[in-house]
Amino acid sequence: MIDIIRKTLLAGVGAAVVTREKVESALGEFVRQGKVSSAEAREMAGRIADEGRRELDRMAGELDATLRARLDGVDGLAQRRLEALEGRVAALENAAAVAANREADALGEPPRD
Repeated sequence: MIDIIRKTLLAGVGAAVVTREKVESALGEFVRQGKVSSAEAREMAGRIADEGRRELDRMAGELDATLRARLDGVDGLAQRRLEALEGRVAALENAAAVAANREADALGEPPRD
């Protein structure tokens, strides 16, 4: 599961790098063609970068919430399984003690704890 998350995050970073390069290239072309000034291009680049950061933060929050929910479910299941195993071990220990005491009684020995 960790490998899938890592690959997903790396894909997102790769997409962000490609997008940034494309934005810079497109804005540079607009400036060369005289469609926008370099100041306007910088402003647009800033807005696009801010929007990208907000989207990344939003997606990171969603990913965090999803992972926490999944891990909480796994932790809860593990806790229930552990409690069930502890109960089974206690029952086996109790049964072993009862059997040892019966054997001791049969042999005329004092009971064991």
